[in-house]
Amino acid sequence: MRVRKLNELKIKSDPASRKEVSSVVIRFAGDSGDGIQITGSRFTDTTALAGNDLATFPDFPAEIRAPIGTTFGVSAFQINFGSRRIETAGDDPDVLVALNPAALMVNLARLKPGGMIIVDSGTFTDRNLKKAGYLENPLEDTSLEAYTVLDINITKLVLESVKEFGLSQKEGLRCKNFWVLGLVYWIYGRDRSDTVDWLRRKFAKRPDIADANIAALNAGHIYGEASEVGGLTQLYAIPAATMPHGLYRTVTGGEALAWGLVAGAELANLKIFFGSYPITPASPVLHALAKMKQFGVKTFQAEDEIAAICSAIGASYAGSLGITSSSGPGIALKGEAIGLAISTELPLIIVNSQRAGPSTGLPTKTEQSDLYQAVYGRNGDAPLVVLATHGPSDCFEVAIEACRLATKYMTPVMLLTDGYIGNAAEPWLIPNVADREAFPVTFETTAEGFQPYNRDPDTLARHWAVPGTPGLEHRIGGIEKEDGSGNISYEPANHQRMTDLRRDKILNIANDIPEQTVENGKTSGKLAIVGWGSTYGPISRAVDNKLAEGKEVSHIHLRHIWPLPKNLGELLRGFDKVIVPEMNDGQLKTVLRDQYLIDAQPLTKVTGQPFKISEIERAIDAALEN
Repeated sequence: MRVRKLNELKIKSDPASRKEVSSVVIRFAGDSGDGIQITGSRFTDTTALAGNDLATFPDFPAEIRAPIGTTFGVSAFQINFGSRRIETAGDDPDVLVALNPAALMVNLARLKPGGMIIVDSGTFTDRNLKKAGYLENPLEDTSLEAYTVLDINITKLVLESVKEFGLSQKEGLRCKNFWVLGLVYWIYGRDRSDTVDWLRRKFAKRPDIADANIAALNAGHIYGEASEVGGLTQLYAIPAATMPHGLYRTVTGGEALAWGLVAGAELANLKIFFGSYPITPASPVLHALAKMKQFGVKTFQAEDEIAAICSAIGASYAGSLGITSSSGPGIALKGEAIGLAISTELPLIIVNSQRAGPSTGLPTKTEQSDLYQAVYGRNGDAPLVVLATHGPSDCFEVAIEACRLATKYMTPVMLLTDGYIGNAAEPWLIPNVADREAFPVTFETTAEGFQPYNRDPDTLARHWAVPGTPGLEHRIGGIEKEDGSGNISYEPANHQRMTDLRRDKILNIANDIPEQTVENGKTSGKLAIVGWGSTYGPISRAVDNKLAEGKEVSHIHLRHIWPLPKNLGELLRGFDKVIVPEMNDGQLKTVLRDQYLIDAQPLTKVTGQPFKISEIERAIDAALEN
């Protein structure tokens, strides 16, 4: 199919002739200074208000500010929205918006064959082409023949649209993202009013900037009408999705996690102390909790990772719910202090927002490679609870469960999320926390017979005594303690007993968590796809698709990673084959083989990008054919 450019085709477009489709995937891309993430977030909110289900994937560059126009500095935002249930941000975009040559170079391979490219030809200068790695201008050769190209000099048009506001050229070009947003709104029938209101609020102290961006937004929309874009590419209508009634908002994983921690603390009747050190991609949790002082939340940005977790442990010792947060490298630095929390048997929540690679790795790319670290990664026999959330809104539920288990069993809980979940957004039916069953903490208040390592006979949890309570003076620490008294002990038999107690306390939690269920498909059969964390979306959609084809496949997804649900082994042995898709080199697969001696087969991916639905589908087909 030959490349069709906007200036080559003039056919009358009629909004009434919009083609109704069930879903669309759009990927916005440009330099990290082009406002791509703002563009994506505004399109997300507008789409949510239109009643569509959606999922997003912000894809940031790792460099704080790479040289302008280079591939290192490309920022992207992908959204999948539609009238049907949306599980992922989409495999291959239907539309790529590329605001410079580097954005086209980095993202073209992702675009669906026959897809549409909206490109700012005003940035395709010899210098920018060279910086992006092009030898020839792709807008002038045959390299884009497989796509429909809207070749528009957006740079020129946006400067014309904001000329009346007296902005410098640099300030004027900053409005380019809203010009493009206006054009995309026209193509997909989106309402501009919410974005206009947002700009008024955002730039209330700079009304000239607000007016310029609104003018650019309107100019892009008008260009779609006046230039008859519909003559080149079909205009679309996406009906509202059928969703349960209630009050919704779009939510990112970081936001939902923060709210879940606050809700869990309220249900436990505790105050939160959050000690953290900034690190990508965990920082949004700190940002969200810092805004919640009205709920009694205290946040502390420490000087380093060790200080952050030690402050949280101190808060738990003093009777608050201590929480800390980091990503893989920071969790490694917190390792000794995590062991201290296990030895002192204090409630502590450790949020691990996983990112790609060892050491510094790929800071802004997503991965699931900290499972070994969470389950095994401490010196000594040091078990703790490990939970994993599978999506942005699920972060709320898992955070509450983390609070419940940490306080009931006096143990650290590691909550695994990742860069994709933390930054992605989806519609969230706001729950009523008042309907939840509370789990208030009971502090030890009786001095008679008190010893710091007295235990609840059912949970094996150590009694929690707040320092300063008369008659309950005590000491705890990292050197092995004598059972009961808490005195320092080097006795071999005592160390054996304390190690056994710490182990049994965690393993017995399997009796207090739900039995594992099957998300979709039968409870036994030919093939089970077992996932955890953010693989939920692509696995769910792939299994749905294959069930619709009559294939015998089931989806099992784990929230409780350690201890594992008590029926999981029996459930897995009911399937002929088990495949474990993971964004690591096969970590849960190893745990399942170790615990149940089943031949779980890995499906691994470590590209820094989420699984595609098609990748899971191919694995299902191959497993069932063999």
